[in-house]
Amino acid sequence: MAYEECTLIGRNAIMEAFRSGRTIDKLFVLDGCQDGPVKSILRAARKQDTLIRFVSKEKLDSLSDREKHQGVVAVMAAFEYAEIDDLFAKAEEKGEDPFFILCDEIEDPHNLGAIIRTANLAGAHGVIIPKRRAVGLTGTVAKVSAGALNYTPVARVTNLGRTIDDLKKRGMWFVCGDMEGELMYRQNLTGPIGLVIGNEGSGVSRLVREKCDYLTAIPMKGNIDSLNASVAAGVLAFEIVRQRMQK
Repeated sequence: MAYEECTLIGRNAIMEAFRSGRTIDKLFVLDGCQDGPVKSILRAARKQDTLIRFVSKEKLDSLSDREKHQGVVAVMAAFEYAEIDDLFAKAEEKGEDPFFILCDEIEDPHNLGAIIRTANLAGAHGVIIPKRRAVGLTGTVAKVSAGALNYTPVARVTNLGRTIDDLKKRGMWFVCGDMEGELMYRQNLTGPIGLVIGNEGSGVSRLVREKCDYLTAIPMKGNIDSLNASVAAGVLAFEIVRQRMQK
């Protein structure tokens, strides 16, 4: 298993971490901040014997690297990357066909956090990211995921193309979000499926796209030609949900 240091920023992310039973080592709270949500966080922290420090706004700004912290920042035991087998185990536990979201070189932590949140809400059994040229599990990713990172396993692999080949041998097929593909409403997106989402600027890399079984497109009616990566992931993931519900 691989680990990465993690600072949690913001009330929702910190409260969900406590609820999920994760170990919070230190909690930094804005001195004088005593509203309801912060009191709930403090109660959870005292129950877990977390070290609590009341600090200035300047200290919180520094700890959060100027991210919007809402008066609380936590330092926690590092997030643990899952193994691919953990994702299959989650699908088996639910009695469902595997549904994974694969991120090809997503660089923006806000996008990755939003994709993990979408994965959780769409019932995906996990997210797969590459080790190189991509963001990992940072504090910003955790915050944007709004707690989903505590429940949705994220596997980090050396080579996404090789991983797709391996997963095909285990019965999965892959659909790639691409404007040149067939409209998503005309495709069968059921069964053991991997949804591949590409880089914010260049999309899915050629080598990974060639490994996919189908290209699928979202219908566009506006004046610009593409969606943000995390928004595209949401639209495509919930089309998969819709089709699964109709089976």
